[in-house]
Amino acid sequence: MKETILAAKKSGRCAIIPFITAGFPSQNAFWETLAQVGASGADIIEIGIPFSDPVADGPVIEDISRRALAQNMTLDWVIEGLRARKGSFRSKLVLMGYMNPFVQYGLERLAADCAAVGVSGFIVPDLPLEETPEFREAIAPHRLTLITLVGPNTTTERMKQYAPYSQEYVYIVSVLGTTGGVNEHVEAVADTIRRARSVFDVPLALGFGLRVPEQLDALPSDARPDAAVIGTALLQHIRNGGSPAAFLAPWLNKQGMAAESHA
Repeated sequence: MKETILAAKKSGRCAIIPFITAGFPSQNAFWETLAQVGASGADIIEIGIPFSDPVADGPVIEDISRRALAQNMTLDWVIEGLRARKGSFRSKLVLMGYMNPFVQYGLERLAADCAAVGVSGFIVPDLPLEETPEFREAIAPHRLTLITLVGPNTTTERMKQYAPYSQEYVYIVSVLGTTGGVNEHVEAVADTIRRARSVFDVPLALGFGLRVPEQLDALPSDARPDAAVIGTALLQHIRNGGSPAAFLAPWLNKQGMAAESHA
């Protein structure tokens, strides 16, 4: 995944990482929607695993997750669907979910099955560094990655603790204001990106609150991410009848967004 992000940067753009909840907009439509997201040019796709207590998700994704669960969406369903479609996606695939479903599935089984169906890694918002050894031990033999999450409230010292275990890319959690409004978070986001870049030697992805590519223009040129994660805005666009291609086109056509410094 690191090479995928760096390839986008070399071409003069920010890598694009859409997020889509498994089972959205319905079980029948999910796989076609996922295929459309990939065909639209996504570099990496985060597949969200619905959970009944999504503490890190906003109201839109929480509502979508609950609807998916009501349709009996399960992690087994996701993995079997990926197994049936292995090799169909140009984009790298990451599962984003909470520990409970992963533990219930079985960590060793999860690692083996995900490697077999083409998943490259995991994002687990409720798994702090001190509790990662078991997860990392399960996925390491299969060359899978656990993506590090940091935010404005993550101290530089804490980032340094994560650094030895951070591979492929680091996910920076943030909330940016909408275009045309007052963006009181810009300084905090820029500071976080600069601190993260001083610590980590992998690309940085920025997510949470991104709706349009122009939001990244508000960041100083030395504090721009290497990748952008777009979730809620994309899901709302699809739920309103829009196509993934139409939503992602401005992001993919926006040049010069990638960070100017190393990654």
